[in-house]
Amino acid sequence: MKKVAIVILNWNGVAMMRRFLPSVIKHSSDVADIIVADNDSKDDSLALLKAEFPTVHTIILDKNYGFAGGYNRALEQVDYEYYMLLNSDVEVTEGWMERLVDFMDANPEVAACQPKLRAEHSRDMFEYAGASGGYIDRYGYPFCRGRVFDTVEKDQGQYDDPCEVMWATGAALMIRREDYWRVGGLDARFFAHCEEIDLCWRLCNLGRKIYCVPQSVVYHVGGGTLPKGNPMKTFLNFRNNLTMLYKNLPEAELAHVMRVRRVLDYVAAFKSLLLDRNLGEFKAVVNGRKAFKVWRKDFDADRRQIQALRTSATDAMRKPYSILWQYYIHGCRTYRNIKE
Repeated sequence: MKKVAIVILNWNGVAMMRRFLPSVIKHSSDVADIIVADNDSKDDSLALLKAEFPTVHTIILDKNYGFAGGYNRALEQVDYEYYMLLNSDVEVTEGWMERLVDFMDANPEVAACQPKLRAEHSRDMFEYAGASGGYIDRYGYPFCRGRVFDTVEKDQGQYDDPCEVMWATGAALMIRREDYWRVGGLDARFFAHCEEIDLCWRLCNLGRKIYCVPQSVVYHVGGGTLPKGNPMKTFLNFRNNLTMLYKNLPEAELAHVMRVRRVLDYVAAFKSLLLDRNLGEFKAVVNGRKAFKVWRKDFDADRRQIQALRTSATDAMRKPYSILWQYYIHGCRTYRNIKE
């Protein structure tokens, strides 16, 4: 029996699957079974799979449960040693899966890992969503080796060392089944955005490790479900990021970080309104904060459990600095230039 299940969560992605599934089948079938979990698509996704990709297994969900909920429901039906959560808009390359499996087999302390992500449309550039592994700063802002805010680097091999990171991208996330369910899987309440960072943080809290393995390379389109600049994406990012912080921050830091984030979030909101003339983005930030305040109490039990199981009073992989300060004040536009 194969030890890896590649699970592609699909929602109305017929064009992406027709374009990218052939590479997944070609470069993965020897070592992994390929499964498409359909999130109640209304296009011809299932007909395409039946007609053109008969070797691909399917799981059919009765409605759109979002990224987090969809994966949880699908993976409940999948019994393999490793899960590979793979977006439908990813082109994989020869040997990508073998390199990840070999790394995981050799490093049992590692719960999850990711390949190096390059941009499909500009193939010598890193891809925004995951690049060569991710971190968050003291106040919860995510960035990557290869991408800090909107500055995306050309891949010149500068981040080709396998490296422990704080989070691995949900676009191509390999994770042990045991570890995935040890922390309860993705938080389905998030629906989409920040859910893989929250998952990885919870694993880090248990002393498990997350890695990027850049010898494995894939190409990602990105932005397929909610493109950058969409107010709903902004709303989800702010609401979910604050929720992630509330769940996972060490007790000694929670009050301070949340106070600073309140200031920074409203600065971002008024920048959108006054400088960018974008009322939709302003409302999305404000409404994201309001939504977090309304449902915060629903996560009290989660926070108590996470903190009780924490193996350290501090976060070893969360960066101690502000990436905003590094980027805008010090002018550190790339990960290599950040002043630790």
